Amino acid sequence: MHGAFADGSGWQKVYNLLKNDGFNVTIAQNPTTTLADDVAVVKRAIAQQDGPVVLVGHSYGGVVVSEAGTDPKVQSVVYIAAFAPDQGESVQTLIANPPPGAAVPPILPPQDGFLFLDRDKFAASFAGDIPAEDAKFMADSQVPWGVEALAGAVTTPAWKSKPSWYLVATDDHMIPPPAQQMMAKRAGATVVEVPGSHAIYVSQPAAVARLIAQAAQGVH
Repeated sequence: MHGAFADGSGWQKVYNLLKNDGFNVTIAQNPTTTLADDVAVVKRAIAQQDGPVVLVGHSYGGVVVSEAGTDPKVQSVVYIAAFAPDQGESVQTLIANPPPGAAVPPILPPQDGFLFLDRDKFAASFAGDIPAEDAKFMADSQVPWGVEALAGAVTTPAWKSKPSWYLVATDDHMIPPPAQQMMAKRAGATVVEVPGSHAIYVSQPAAVARLIAQAAQGVH
């Protein structure tokens, strides 16, 4: 599950690695309009699987997998530089009090109920470790993020009943690494730390695929 501002196409390298290892992989294209809409998309993807499911979420996608991951077919959840909210929390509440000195994501004022990142600051905040032309493409192909999705609160987080894994991107300028570490610890997740930007699934696909494979195999 991709997060805000980017769609699932950036996951192709991770997809290829997992497919080559024999996994059945679905890239869910969430509309990122409301949490309910996004969870519905993921639920349909879960229903199409013919075996145990590992749900993977990046950034805001972590909220989606937290809500959808209580589905009985889901065996574990994986957070990739993601929000891992507790009951009643949303991205909006989690970012309300950022750690001192944390970078402030360049989110522009809402337009018709949707949010965008400042294109000129996209690379530095979201994708600082990928080729400049790729970061430019991501900036120019942003998926608008619904304000309602930002405020979507989780009812019963999956990590309270399912094993979880968490990849902390140590050079992330969107979600501060200390906040990632806090959420991972609170969830009791198996944690790995990897140097990389918020777009770590693009810049470090092997590390991301490795963690997902470990979750699928139940390796802590």
